[in-house]
Amino acid sequence: MTPEKIFGPHCAILGSTGGGKSWTTSKLIEECRRFASKIVLIDATGEYRSLEGPDTAHCHLGNPIFRSQHSIEVGLPPTSFTESDFIALFQPSGKTQGPKLRDAIKSLRLATLAPDLFPQGIVRKVDQPRAAYKEAMNRPNHANLVDSPSQPFNPKLLVRQLVQECCYPTAFNDLERFGSANNEISHCSSLMTGILGVMGSSSLNSVFNPPQQAGDKRLFRVCLSAVGYEFNAREVIANVLGRLLLQRARAEVFRDRPLIVILDEAHNFLGESIGGDDDLQNLDAFELIAKEGRKYGLNICLATQRPRDITEGVLSQMGTLLVHCLTNDRDREVVERACGEIDRSAAAFLPNLKQGEVAMVGVDFPIPVTIQIGRPTQPPISDGPSFQAIWAV
Repeated sequence: MTPEKIFGPHCAILGSTGGGKSWTTSKLIEECRRFASKIVLIDATGEYRSLEGPDTAHCHLGNPIFRSQHSIEVGLPPTSFTESDFIALFQPSGKTQGPKLRDAIKSLRLATLAPDLFPQGIVRKVDQPRAAYKEAMNRPNHANLVDSPSQPFNPKLLVRQLVQECCYPTAFNDLERFGSANNEISHCSSLMTGILGVMGSSSLNSVFNPPQQAGDKRLFRVCLSAVGYEFNAREVIANVLGRLLLQRARAEVFRDRPLIVILDEAHNFLGESIGGDDDLQNLDAFELIAKEGRKYGLNICLATQRPRDITEGVLSQMGTLLVHCLTNDRDREVVERACGEIDRSAAAFLPNLKQGEVAMVGVDFPIPVTIQIGRPTQPPISDGPSFQAIWAV
């Protein structure tokens, strides 16, 4: 089978726990590494740390329990994050915290753009003249850049800047000065505490205390096993990775050498929304890759044990489905709706597939084709504990 038939229209590896998804993923990677392929593997649990070779780079965010022999710790600097990413992490509440957080981010962007006017890194506003602020905003293109979601700023100064934002708009209608401090600071106290907690979390050391950057290899594995679930850190970081890849794809970086992104445990990262009604943030980077990445040479391969948690819009973009044993009725129904080549009678055999057996369904297969996946030379480390061996001691 040619790689165009498997990855060209995007690919999804589906199946219940223990059905052989990880072996299938490893086997596909093994075959791709025989050629001049380019793969980014987002490893949610660390089970693919067994993949070794001179063409492989193992990178981990944070400090995982299990590491590969030559793995290196890397980071995502805050400059990789947009305003919506920080809002998703800090989760402002109420009618006051969200606008004040956006104002603080805007002010910090301005301070970064005009360090000569704001040597302390923040825009001081409480009982301060507006002259420096006006001068900075009047500089060429500054007014547009401070509103750009991707314009970098120093997030470590957010709490100090939030204090400066809690002031009256004017001082007795004096347009030349900012006003005095007001009681909005009490409404933002919980937000400030939350920001300090997020920045001090070990799950986000790779963001706020980023180490070195990684090099270039044929297989680039990013391990997220050390990124915790608190503060929605795992979902936000994965979304940032997806958006960075999509940005490079839109810049035509992958046109001459297509890139395959393999997203393990995809149900944890697709279709996620964070925040309340006032500040709802959709983490949709991988959905956008599924919808438009193909034309840029960026193709995605999803691996999940919960197809029902993948939106139908994304699953319908998968031109090839590698379906292992599916015992849940809702999972099988999702597969039926997502792929016109399989009907209810053909899907009836999915619960009876043996371990390692996979039904190939897609635009290049008029009928489902059942095959047996061979053992990869570097199988993933995904086995659970052996109760008999341990209890026999």
